[in-house]
Amino acid sequence: MEDLLRPIYQERTSDPNTLSVLIIEKTKPNSPITDNFDIILLIVVTKADQEWIVKHYEFGEKTAAMHIVSEDLLMKWIEKREYRKAIALVIYGKVIFDRNGYIGEVKSRLSDFPHDQRNLRKAIEFAKLVKSYNEVKDLYESSQYKDAHSRMVHSLHYLARLAVIEKGYYPEVTLWNQVKHIDPEVYKLYDELIQSNEKIEKRVQLMIIAADFAISTRAEVSAKHLIDIMKTKEGSWSYGELKDHQDLVPYVLDLTAVISYLVEKNIIHTERIETKGAGIYQRKYTTNSLVAK
Repeated sequence: MEDLLRPIYQERTSDPNTLSVLIIEKTKPNSPITDNFDIILLIVVTKADQEWIVKHYEFGEKTAAMHIVSEDLLMKWIEKREYRKAIALVIYGKVIFDRNGYIGEVKSRLSDFPHDQRNLRKAIEFAKLVKSYNEVKDLYESSQYKDAHSRMVHSLHYLARLAVIEKGYYPEVTLWNQVKHIDPEVYKLYDELIQSNEKIEKRVQLMIIAADFAISTRAEVSAKHLIDIMKTKEGSWSYGELKDHQDLVPYVLDLTAVISYLVEKNIIHTERIETKGAGIYQRKYTTNSLVAK
């Protein structure tokens, strides 16, 4: 199939704007990575009038999709997990053109997963996990057991991605197969939720207890990105200061849930600042446990 598509991508390889061309073929009847196309072409360019161009093709009984993506957008997809298939395409794609070893360096970066990026990714997944877990408990306490079960499945997905990142890997599309080998304990939680013969109410109840332990034991490490930022200045932070910090933008929508959880677990601490209102205090946050409550 690669030979049939060569005329389509070959003109791109002679363009100095083209950094790399990768190809990935469908290997089984259902292929989420290729969106069930028989073949995917990923062409990375330095700049483009449009950041992402997609074209679909047919040849004989086969189908193909070509994605032309700017370098900046590809990096955004990878670093912020905005398009998970992009990582799979880079990891599993066969390199058929690579200018100055560009995509080789990207693949190396994916395998290395630098600590600064890893801490941010952990913080993002942890924030989603805490918010989702809180929703599970609320739904369970409201006797909405099916919705609680559904939300718990989502929570375990966040936990699974967090477990993979902790080990220094990028979460893949085939997440649970990845987790099965990397963190069997997290995989067991998911398996018990899905496979258990207990009534759905009991399954959720038991999983709330198990998930609480799994989350709390990871909390301080997972929140390192936030804690390190809070340590960059002396004294406490108002919520507004944290909300407006540019490095917290990737998980700012879940920041309140994270801060509340970390306060509950005594990982960060609160300080009361007097206001003009009698008996009304502004709440601030610090990593220093010696502040007045």
